[in-house]
Amino acid sequence: MIRKLPLIPTIIVLAAVATMIGLGLWQLDRKAEKEALLAHYDAAMGNPDPVVFPLGDPDPHRWLYRQSALDCRDVLSQGAMSGRNASDEAGWAMTAHCAVDGGEADIAIGWSRNPAPPEWSGGTVTGTIAPLGESVRLVVSEPQAGLEPLAKPNPAELPNNHWAYAIQWFFFAATALVIYALALKRRLARKGQRG
Repeated sequence: MIRKLPLIPTIIVLAAVATMIGLGLWQLDRKAEKEALLAHYDAAMGNPDPVVFPLGDPDPHRWLYRQSALDCRDVLSQGAMSGRNASDEAGWAMTAHCAVDGGEADIAIGWSRNPAPPEWSGGTVTGTIAPLGESVRLVVSEPQAGLEPLAKPNPAELPNNHWAYAIQWFFFAATALVIYALALKRRLARKGQRG
């Protein structure tokens, strides 16, 4: 039977299957890493001691969900992005990009149904360090400029779908093996009919 297997296609399929199994195992490792990271973030949320806002930190995400404060000396720009309020209603998170001691920082100053940013001239704010793409922002505890409170940043909102990805890769590997086995069976049956 082994002699009847086509060499190159068999090598290609087995290499693909090994790669898919490797990717599945990698996703299981990522799942464990993500669970440890989420546990770290949960502990950070429970830590009442404030930290200095991580301006210039090459890894500002290590400070996520810790309490911090900023003095927005000058509002460089304002905007709005989709967000939820403390009552979990959809609307607009009002943002400000500020000049602060040591550089610039992004701040979410409150929630509104109206996407037009309010007049806000800056000041000292306290809140929770939250993710903002590759960077971080401060989500204020006390809304500014007459806005409503934003939903408190929550690490439970971070996706942890590595288990599903691992199962998907294992399924792809099994499917590739089944399809290849069926193709081989069909090929061998045709050869048997000719021979």
